[in-house]
Amino acid sequence: MKLYHKLSQISFLKKSYAFKFLFVAFIGIHIPLIGILFFVLFFEHKISSASILVFSLIMTLLATAITLLVLNRLIKPIATASKALDDYRASRKLSALPTEYTDEAGLLLCNIQESINEAENFINEKQDLIYMLSHDLKNFAGNPQGLAKLIISENPSESVTNLAELICESDLQFRYIENFIKLLKEQDEIAKVNQEIKLVSFSKILPFINEQVEQRLLDKNIRMDLVLECAEANLKIDEGLLVQVLVNLISNAVKFSYFDNEIKVKIFSEDSKLVLTVKDNGMGFDKNQIEELFKKFTKMSRLGTASEGSTGIGLYLCKKIIERNKGRLTASSEGKNKGAEFKIEFDV
Repeated sequence: MKLYHKLSQISFLKKSYAFKFLFVAFIGIHIPLIGILFFVLFFEHKISSASILVFSLIMTLLATAITLLVLNRLIKPIATASKALDDYRASRKLSALPTEYTDEAGLLLCNIQESINEAENFINEKQDLIYMLSHDLKNFAGNPQGLAKLIISENPSESVTNLAELICESDLQFRYIENFIKLLKEQDEIAKVNQEIKLVSFSKILPFINEQVEQRLLDKNIRMDLVLECAEANLKIDEGLLVQVLVNLISNAVKFSYFDNEIKVKIFSEDSKLVLTVKDNGMGFDKNQIEELFKKFTKMSRLGTASEGSTGIGLYLCKKIIERNKGRLTASSEGKNKGAEFKIEFDV
């Protein structure tokens, strides 16, 4: 930046970045000519044509090297602006760019600095809003469960008690509100810091997954066949988020599977990748519907095989979480009523 700063102090170069380049190039072009003139005028002995040719070649190469070196230093403002933007996008690192210059590069530095500051302010305001709303949203979703517990405490009839207990056991509203809040918070956390690689032990997280899907499996008499070929892996994703995604994918497979069926979950390594698959033999889907599956509030939101409802955001949240943690989530199916497979891949 020192060269750029010095050239910016020259009055006729102050407001034009292009003129700075032309000025350096102009001087670089004339270095060989000036050298040849001095060589001819001040060399005392007779000069041969070959000597002039060799000297011209040397001066041209030297001038080219010096000019390229100077021009490389002159593009420092562009490199600084690019690095500041990359640092913010990768790790939310705030840089203090110089904003006092008035040429094109100076305007670029100023605009990037203002954009970074605006983005940071927006993220902070969004985070504050999330924290403010999260408590009220949870209370709103918990009202039906609170009322159901109150009904049970009054010792009603058996049928009313059973209905109230079903309301208490239903955590759908809580799950999706918490998913939304957790996703938004996760976006901020990922942007703030570079995630460290952690050793994830699948043998330790599987019991948590089984606990959350066990009742859904029992309700439809579905067996979950778990194949664990890879016991652990170094990943960037948080264990809790990985559990959330797998639970969602397994629950989704249960929803669209028929009674007395089977779901296969497999965790294995393949070609330097960690692969997690959830496969069912249920309703499936057409190949041309794959992209629609992962859209927010997708039009493909439909009832399960036992008329289970859907909010249309489960797969959207799963894909967002996996992609923000440097993974890939894909879906495949041979067609309607031919089952479906969801695959998660991480580079390891």
